[in-house]
Amino acid sequence: MRDVLLQCAGVTAIVVALIHGVLGETVVFAHASITPERLRTLLRVVWQASTVAWIGCGVLLIAVPWMESEPARHWTVMTAIAVFGLAAVGNAWATRARHFGWIMLAGVVAMAAAGY
Repeated sequence: MRDVLLQCAGVTAIVVALIHGVLGETVVFAHASITPERLRTLLRVVWQASTVAWIGCGVLLIAVPWMESEPARHWTVMTAIAVFGLAAVGNAWATRARHFGWIMLAGVVAMAAAGY
Protein backbone atom coordinates (compact mmCIF):
# COMPACT_ATOMS: atom_id res chain seq x y z
CA MET A 1 0.00 0.00 0.00
CA ARG A 2 2.82 2.42 0.77
CA ASP A 3 4.21 2.00 -2.74
CA VAL A 4 0.81 2.87 -4.21
CA LEU A 5 0.67 6.02 -2.07
CA LEU A 6 4.10 7.07 -3.30
CA GLN A 7 3.09 6.47 -6.90
CA CYS A 8 -0.14 8.42 -6.41
CA ALA A 9 1.94 11.25 -4.93
CA GLY A 10 4.15 11.11 -8.02
CA VAL A 11 1.25 11.23 -10.45
CA THR A 12 -0.35 14.08 -8.49
CA ALA A 13 2.98 15.94 -8.51
CA ILE A 14 3.18 15.66 -12.28
CA VAL A 15 -0.42 16.84 -12.71
CA VAL A 16 0.18 19.80 -10.38
CA ALA A 17 3.35 20.69 -12.29
CA LEU A 18 1.57 20.58 -15.64
CA ILE A 19 -1.26 22.77 -14.34
CA HIS A 20 1.34 25.17 -12.92
CA GLY A 21 3.13 25.38 -16.27
CA VAL A 22 0.00 25.85 -18.36
CA LEU A 23 -1.56 28.43 -16.03
CA GLY A 24 1.72 30.31 -15.91
CA GLU A 25 1.80 30.66 -19.67
CA THR A 26 -1.90 31.20 -20.32
CA VAL A 27 -2.91 33.32 -17.33
CA VAL A 28 0.05 34.84 -15.51
CA PHE A 29 2.40 35.78 -18.34
CA ALA A 30 -0.37 36.43 -20.85
CA HIS A 31 -1.54 39.38 -18.74
CA ALA A 32 1.70 40.50 -17.10
CA SER A 33 3.48 43.58 -18.36
CA ILE A 34 7.12 43.02 -17.53
CA THR A 35 9.87 45.16 -18.96
CA PRO A 36 12.54 44.85 -20.14
CA GLU A 37 11.78 41.87 -22.35
CA ARG A 38 14.84 39.94 -21.19
CA LEU A 39 13.50 40.13 -17.62
CA ARG A 40 10.16 38.76 -18.82
CA THR A 41 12.02 35.88 -20.48
CA LEU A 42 14.04 35.23 -17.34
CA LEU A 43 10.91 35.09 -15.18
CA ARG A 44 9.24 32.67 -17.60
CA VAL A 45 12.28 30.40 -17.57
CA VAL A 46 12.44 30.42 -13.77
CA TRP A 47 8.69 29.71 -13.58
CA GLN A 48 9.00 26.77 -15.97
CA ALA A 49 12.14 25.50 -14.22
CA SER A 50 10.00 24.78 -11.18
CA THR A 51 7.52 23.00 -13.45
CA VAL A 52 10.26 20.75 -14.78
CA ALA A 53 11.68 20.16 -11.28
CA TRP A 54 8.26 19.13 -9.95
CA ILE A 55 7.80 16.74 -12.87
CA GLY A 56 11.21 15.25 -12.05
CA CYS A 57 10.25 14.80 -8.40
CA GLY A 58 7.01 13.16 -9.51
CA VAL A 59 8.85 10.72 -11.75
CA LEU A 60 11.20 9.86 -8.89
CA LEU A 61 8.26 9.25 -6.53
CA ILE A 62 6.73 6.91 -9.09
CA ALA A 63 10.07 5.05 -9.37
CA VAL A 64 10.68 4.74 -5.60
CA PRO A 65 9.07 1.27 -5.27
CA TRP A 66 11.71 -0.18 -7.59
CA MET A 67 14.66 1.32 -5.74
CA GLU A 68 16.81 -1.40 -4.23
CA SER A 69 18.54 0.95 -1.82
CA GLU A 70 16.73 1.96 1.36
CA PRO A 71 18.82 5.15 1.71
CA ALA A 72 17.92 6.12 -1.89
CA ARG A 73 14.25 5.54 -1.13
CA HIS A 74 14.52 7.57 2.10
CA TRP A 75 16.27 10.58 0.57
CA THR A 76 14.09 10.62 -2.54
CA VAL A 77 10.90 10.75 -0.48
CA MET A 78 12.32 13.23 2.05
CA THR A 79 13.52 15.54 -0.72
CA ALA A 80 10.13 15.44 -2.44
CA ILE A 81 8.39 16.18 0.87
CA ALA A 82 10.70 19.16 1.44
CA VAL A 83 10.28 20.51 -2.10
CA PHE A 84 6.49 20.22 -2.20
CA GLY A 85 6.09 21.22 1.45
CA LEU A 86 7.99 24.45 0.93
CA ALA A 87 6.02 25.12 -2.26
CA ALA A 88 2.73 24.51 -0.41
CA VAL A 89 3.66 26.86 2.43
CA GLY A 90 4.88 29.52 -0.01
CA ASN A 91 1.73 29.24 -2.12
CA ALA A 92 -0.56 29.42 0.90
CA TRP A 93 1.31 32.39 2.32
CA ALA A 94 1.53 34.32 -0.96
CA THR A 95 -2.13 33.81 -1.87
CA ARG A 96 -3.43 33.95 1.72
CA ALA A 97 -4.66 30.38 1.16
CA ARG A 98 -7.15 31.51 -1.50
CA HIS A 99 -5.59 29.46 -4.31
CA PHE A 100 -6.13 25.73 -4.74
CA GLY A 101 -2.46 25.13 -5.53
CA TRP A 102 -1.33 24.86 -1.91
CA ILE A 103 -3.94 22.17 -1.27
CA MET A 104 -2.71 20.13 -4.23
CA LEU A 105 0.91 20.55 -3.15
CA ALA A 106 0.04 19.60 0.43
CA GLY A 107 -1.74 16.54 -0.93
CA VAL A 108 1.50 15.40 -2.58
CA VAL A 109 3.28 15.88 0.76
CA ALA A 110 0.60 13.95 2.66
CA MET A 111 0.63 11.01 0.23
CA ALA A 112 4.43 10.89 0.13
CA ALA A 113 4.65 11.00 3.93
CA ALA A 114 2.00 8.30 4.28
CA GLY A 115 3.84 6.15 1.76
CA TYR A 116 7.17 6.61 3.44
